[in-house]
Amino acid sequence: MFAVIKTGGKQYRVAANDLLKIEKLEAKVGEIVEIGQVLAHGEGENVTFGAPFVDGALVTAEVVEQGKNRTVIAFKKRRRQNSRRKIGHRQLLTTVRISEILLGGAKPSKKAAAKPEARAEAKAPEAKAEVAAEAKAEAAPKETKAKKEAKAEAAPKEEAKAAPLFKAPKGEPDDLTVIKGIGPVAAKDLAEQGIVTFAQLAKLTDKDVAKIDEYMPFSADQIKDWREQAKELAKK
Repeated sequence: MFAVIKTGGKQYRVAANDLLKIEKLEAKVGEIVEIGQVLAHGEGENVTFGAPFVDGALVTAEVVEQGKNRTVIAFKKRRRQNSRRKIGHRQLLTTVRISEILLGGAKPSKKAAAKPEARAEAKAPEAKAEVAAEAKAEAAPKETKAKKEAKAEAAPKEEAKAAPLFKAPKGEPDDLTVIKGIGPVAAKDLAEQGIVTFAQLAKLTDKDVAKIDEYMPFSADQIKDWREQAKELAKK
């Protein structure tokens, strides 16, 4: 008796004791697997076809080996596009020996191995819960720590946005872009923090410079250079 089975998207004509290489099945060597997609079966000229599968038909097979097929190279090139692509693929294969061809809902003489997912669920549902609890416990402190660090980094910026570092004087502001190194963007940032005149820049103390260096995107050297230029401009 023979049967036509479908597995891995391909069809195979098999008989008892046939050795067959099919696309990978999740099973260990020596285990029995069941293939329920039987398209046809028969003996000699008497053949029964399914629509698409034969009801109650089943093929069992023993896993002999888990391996790989030869590497297939796919090379693509586009003319005049300087485009080339080379991809290699090596298909995983399972070698099986056909054990039985069963018809009419008959039961196999050897029971098929449970699927890996089912085995894992049946063996250790409590272990899964414990692992999940441990993972959650480990993840919680990390998240808390990360949030604390993020808040600590964001705190100075939020404080800077909430209130300006300096109090802007009354009167007309000076054009700070006259100072070499201060562009429109830097002048706007300084104005938002209350620095709008040459006199303010000229009177900055080293403590003020350190504060600007901490809360604004300017280095201490830049601010000190602007301070020296502002002293000269403030005299005019």
